[in-house]
Amino acid sequence: MKRILKATTNRLIIVSLLILLQILWMTLVFLRLAAYSRGISIALNLLSLLVVIYIINRKDNPAVKLAWVVLILMFPMLGGLLYLYTGNKQPFRRIRKRMGPALEESEKWLIIDPEILEEVAERDPVSASQIRYIQNESGFPACRNSEVDYYDSGEACFPVMLEDLAQAEHYIFLEYFIIEEGKMWDRILSILEEKARQGVDVRILYDDLGSIGKIPWRYPRILQEKGIKCMPFNRYIPIFSVVFNTRDHRKLMVIDGKVAFTGGINMADEYINIKQRFGYWKDNGIRLRGQAVHNMTIMFLQMWNAFSQDKLTYDDYKTPETDLVSSGERGLVLPFSDDPLNREQIGEGMLLNMISTATRYIWFFTPYLIIDNELITAMILAAKRGVDVRIITPGIPDKKIVYLVTQSYYGQLVEEGVKIYQFRPGFIHSKCAVTDDRIATVGTMNLDFRSLYLHFENCVFLYENESVARIRDDMIRTMSQSSMVTPEQCHRTFIVRLLQSLLRIFSPML
Repeated sequence: MKRILKATTNRLIIVSLLILLQILWMTLVFLRLAAYSRGISIALNLLSLLVVIYIINRKDNPAVKLAWVVLILMFPMLGGLLYLYTGNKQPFRRIRKRMGPALEESEKWLIIDPEILEEVAERDPVSASQIRYIQNESGFPACRNSEVDYYDSGEACFPVMLEDLAQAEHYIFLEYFIIEEGKMWDRILSILEEKARQGVDVRILYDDLGSIGKIPWRYPRILQEKGIKCMPFNRYIPIFSVVFNTRDHRKLMVIDGKVAFTGGINMADEYINIKQRFGYWKDNGIRLRGQAVHNMTIMFLQMWNAFSQDKLTYDDYKTPETDLVSSGERGLVLPFSDDPLNREQIGEGMLLNMISTATRYIWFFTPYLIIDNELITAMILAAKRGVDVRIITPGIPDKKIVYLVTQSYYGQLVEEGVKIYQFRPGFIHSKCAVTDDRIATVGTMNLDFRSLYLHFENCVFLYENESVARIRDDMIRTMSQSSMVTPEQCHRTFIVRLLQSLLRIFSPML
C-alpha cells in the first residue's frame, strides 16, 4: 500500500499528468471556440498561416522551422496558438531579463589577455582563430597556469570529488542538471552538511525538471534547515509554465576557487555505476586547478545572482593569487558557458570550426546524435577530404525513441565515410571531442538540438594540453569495446524507416 501511495504521489507522475491535462485543456478550449463560430475557426486558421510565414522568415535553424511548420499544417486551428504559447522563445524574455544584469556585472571579472592569443597565432593561426571565436562570443578568457586531470569514468572521478570537498574551507558551489537521492548523493551531502556546520558557504543549484521525482518538492527548504543554500532553476508549474524546454544542463563543482569539476557526471548512482540501468554507464569528468577555475566560479555566480534574491559579490569569490599554479603543462584551458538567450550557438560554432579545420582526425563521444544539416555536411565534407571522422554512441539506449532518431542518422553518415561505433557494454554519457592530438573538449553538450539550442551548457576547451592525449586514449579504449556500424546495419524495414522519418522531422522537439 505504501508503495502504491508513493507512486501516486510521486512528483514526476503528478507533473506528467498535469502536463497532459494542460495540453488537453488547451486543445479543448481552442476546439470549443472554433465550434461556436465559423469566424473563429477561420481566424485560427488564418493565424496559423501567418505564424507559418513568420517562422519561415525567422533567423532560426531550418530543422527547427520545418518541425513547427509541419506541426502547424497538421493542426491548423491549434498549431499557430501552440507556437505562440511555447515555441517562439518570447518567454525567454523573462529569463533574459534576469540574466542580463548578472552577465553585465560579471564582465569586468572576465579579463581576456591579448598576449595569449598573439602567442598562439604566431605558431598556429588556425587554432588561434578558434580560441578568438570562443572568447569573443562567450566572454570567457583562455587561461594559462592551470592544471587538468581527466577521469575516464564517474567512479574514477567520484573519490577525488569527495576528497576535495572534505578540504573546503571557504565555499562550495554545486550546479547540476540532476540530483537524486541515493548512495552517491548521500556521501556528498554528508560532507556538505559538515562543512556548513563549520561555517563554509555551501550553495546548490539544480534543474527543477531534471530532478523531478528524484528529490522532494521542498528540497531547498530541507537543505536550508541543514545550513545549505539551495535554489531550483526554472521551477516547473503546470498550466503556468511555458518555458519548460529551457533547462540548466550544466554540471559544475567549485571549491574555494581552487578546484573545479565538470563533465557528464550528474549526482545520481548510475553515473558512478553503483546502480546499473542501461548496462555499464560510460561517463567522464575533468578536474581543474589554477587560473581556469575562475571561469567556472563566474559561471555559477552569474546563474545564482540572476535568479536568487541573495546576491553575491564577485570579489569575494575570486581565485586566490597563491593558488594560480605555475603548471608544468603546456597549452591553454578555456572553460566557457553557452545559453539559448542569444542567436549565437557557441557550442555548435566551436564544433563546426573543429570539424572544418581538422586535418587528420576528429572523434566524438555523444549519448545522442540528433544534429542539423550544418553539422552533417561538415562531418561528411571532412570525411571526403580524408579526415578520420568517428562518433562513439551508446549500444544500450536510455531513451528508445531518441535512440531510434539517433540511428536514423547512421546511414547518411556511414555511406559518406563517417565511422560510427556503438558501445557494447552499455550507455555512453560522455560528451567529448578530440582532434589531431592538439585540441579537445570536455563538457555537458550532447550532439543534439536540446544541448545546442535550448539548454544552458558548459564546456572546457583544451589546446595543446596533456589531457588531450588522455581523452584520445580513452576513446581508443572505448572503441575497442564497441562495434563499428556497417552500411548493411543501416538498412531497416519500411515501417522503421517511416517511423524514423517522422521522428526526424520533429527531432528538434525531442
